[in-house]
Amino acid sequence: MIDLTSAPRDTQLRIVDFFGGQGVHRRLMALGLHKNDIVEMDSKSILGGPILIKDLTSDTSVAVGRGIARSIMVEIVGEKR
Repeated sequence: MIDLTSAPRDTQLRIVDFFGGQGVHRRLMALGLHKNDIVEMDSKSILGGPILIKDLTSDTSVAVGRGIARSIMVEIVGEKR
């Protein structure tokens, strides 16, 4: 299990958990990101800008800041635990 900022690009990832308070949970739910969604990181800025996430479950894309991205724990789909 790794946080989203450490995940490889163009790889299917499953959202395992969110870390943070209720505000973080509400923000991610409002963006349409839920536990067990399959996502893919579309782009990651070199200089620390936002991360673009494509939610393959709902076919949407959202941009999140690195602080929130660090609170999203993912696992690579098909990877053995």
